[in-house]
Amino acid sequence: MTPPQRQRRRPEPPPPPPPLPSPRQQTAAGQEEEPKKPERLYTITGTDGDRAQLDLVTLIVARADPPSSATPEETAVLRLCAGPLSVAELSAYLKLPFSAMTVLLTDMLAAGTVHARAPIVRQTLPDRSLLEAVMHGLERL
Repeated sequence: MTPPQRQRRRPEPPPPPPPLPSPRQQTAAGQEEEPKKPERLYTITGTDGDRAQLDLVTLIVARADPPSSATPEETAVLRLCAGPLSVAELSAYLKLPFSAMTVLLTDMLAAGTVHARAPIVRQTLPDRSLLEAVMHGLERL
């Protein structure tokens, strides 16, 4: 009796790539619509001049209501900063890179519509005598 012969499997060809989407999209009414193009960062930030010394944890607080001449990004920053927010949070909420956010905030700081402050730094370790006093107070209870 002869042993069964195995046949080699041949690799399957890779599937064809999916078709590229057309540059025009159809609306619900069947009309063609131009795709939305993202804003160029220089249209949002304007000219790139001197920048304020901001880092990711600098807190930004609004000083005034948005003026009528404010751009949509400036209006969004002023509305978000009713309470202090870090530059990193603002950058994430507005979906702007940090570099564009610093240019935008520099212009707003120069106009006086926002205020920047350093984050509150906590002490590295609490005072040992305070912890001992709390511990002894708790033991007396």
